[in-house]
Amino acid sequence: MLTQDYVTAASIKSRLARPPGLAVITMTQQRLKFYNRAPPNGLVLFVGTFLTDEGREKKAIYEFEPHKPIRTFFYLCDNKFHTEALSELLELDARFGFIVIVGNGTLFGTLADNTHEVIHEFAVDHPKHDRGGDSALRQDDYMRKIAEHAMEHFITNDKVNVTGFVLAGTADFKTALGHSDMFDLRLSAKILAVVDVSYSGENGFSQAIELTTELLANAESVLENKLIQRCLEEIGQDTGRCCFGIEKSLKALELGAIETLIVWENLDIIRYTMRNAAGEEIIVHSNKQQEDNREKFLDDSIGLEMEQASEPQSLLEWFAEKSEDLNLEFVSDHSQERTQFVKEFGGIAALLRYKVDFAKLASTADKHDEVV
Repeated sequence: MLTQDYVTAASIKSRLARPPGLAVITMTQQRLKFYNRAPPNGLVLFVGTFLTDEGREKKAIYEFEPHKPIRTFFYLCDNKFHTEALSELLELDARFGFIVIVGNGTLFGTLADNTHEVIHEFAVDHPKHDRGGDSALRQDDYMRKIAEHAMEHFITNDKVNVTGFVLAGTADFKTALGHSDMFDLRLSAKILAVVDVSYSGENGFSQAIELTTELLANAESVLENKLIQRCLEEIGQDTGRCCFGIEKSLKALELGAIETLIVWENLDIIRYTMRNAAGEEIIVHSNKQQEDNREKFLDDSIGLEMEQASEPQSLLEWFAEKSEDLNLEFVSDHSQERTQFVKEFGGIAALLRYKVDFAKLASTADKHDEVV
């Protein structure tokens, strides 16, 4: 292929176009000589020439093995590098957890990129004849053991390491786990489905995958709706375990009270860091509609606008930077519940670890200001 292209390039009549074309093909051939075979994940090779600002010609070679297999063969000569084939490699693969529970044992597995893997399996031996009290105690012990293994395998660095869960099994074990206080709340929030299977072990695992194929394709939408529904339930029941709006959500973040921060993926709020006359940094949040209203940028002590201490930053970006220390979930507005979330809650809400009395906090702050 390259040899044929070299012959074609050699026949180019233009003296300006012919040398660069030949040079690029020659460089490509030279680089490929270093490989007896393609690397396990494939090979990406960009070769070209370009003019610098000073008008000098410069050669460019970018060569690497992708971090995961690339399934596309793509060869093209053009006036630019084409990176379209690499786009799918940048997408995060959805990874789902499966817990298959039957009376004599439990299997823990994952499904990612159409590949399923058993990560742990254990068996239990229940006596055939058990007293009522002993039976209930044994079931509690069984549920506790399942819950402990679930935390061990599906929580890493205090965060759930799968997109969502499927609980599968026979009888009522699977349902009991989902409603058990022993099952970590972070995991239960990610339950996508509870399904009946006829088999134990790997056969039950395979059957659970078959039964949930269509559901898993829409997992992101299902989980987003579950988050919004939980938030609405907390507000409806007045538990104090959910707050919404920028001011309260940021206050909860400051207190370390947030279990999950829910943010609309198209939130257009900008975070400004300003400096007042006393040299103090003041954070101001404003969307595009509010930018013309400069009152919030005024320094009340002198009646002038504060100076900008640093470059404005998208609040979404600011949240993303804190995502290592924060369970951050982005949602779209592609359903009735999520549209309601954007319109009524302003596109930001937080599920809290504990009840926070924002009215009391505001009152305390006001009293402090009066004393000062």
